[in-house]
Amino acid sequence: MAGKLLMVRHGQSIWNLENLFTGWTDVDLSAAGVEEARQAGREIARAGLVPDMVFTSVLKRAIRTQWLMLEELDLLWLPVERDWRLNERHYGALQGLNKAQTVAKYGAAQVQIWRRSYATPPPPLAGDDPRHPRHDRRYARVPAAELPATESLKDTLGRVLPYWEQRIAPELGAGHNVMIVAHGNSLRALVKMLDALTESAVIELNIPTGIPLLYELDDALRPRSRRYLGDEQAIKAATEAIRRQTQPRP
Repeated sequence: MAGKLLMVRHGQSIWNLENLFTGWTDVDLSAAGVEEARQAGREIARAGLVPDMVFTSVLKRAIRTQWLMLEELDLLWLPVERDWRLNERHYGALQGLNKAQTVAKYGAAQVQIWRRSYATPPPPLAGDDPRHPRHDRRYARVPAAELPATESLKDTLGRVLPYWEQRIAPELGAGHNVMIVAHGNSLRALVKMLDALTESAVIELNIPTGIPLLYELDDALRPRSRRYLGDEQAIKAATEAIRRQTQPRP
């Protein structure tokens, strides 16, 4: 029997709070994000779920989220594998810009294309831009040709899917319960794959921060069921808040 799969988007980050495009920028959790992470751990415990292994990105907001969750579960000893391929989608030159202000400057239609279209990436970073990942030592062992200057969701899926096939799927197939703590778009890519979503359907998918998403899988790793853990109204409100991020603020 396949193991259970838990996917958790990191708790609210400082830049989530400030409504900025984050991408690969390595910002930390906000105070609310710390509590979201702890609550996620409590919800997993309440559901009686026990992960056997954790996969996460190399960005601190995901790493700290998994620490806090595992602390709540008293499972800090669990094996954890970090990999850049679970990083957030790279937002290119949009990184650090306010989402609502970017809408005011470029128009809602253009920003929606950059933010949520399946195959159109935002403007890329120049190679000499200090924000480019080639200047970050954590990616020193990644071939330069694989480091993005911008990405679409399609590009993100292109790096997440091989990692799923090589590292995560074998653990699930062996019957181990796996927890992935990652980011809105790397998780959207996985949901698209697992649920066989169309390109238009995945554009409308919003994954809230700090709320565990549980998949029960058959032996072929196809979903038998999926559900968020926690209060239904709180989940609905959190999902709606993600949808509103590019709307102008009063």
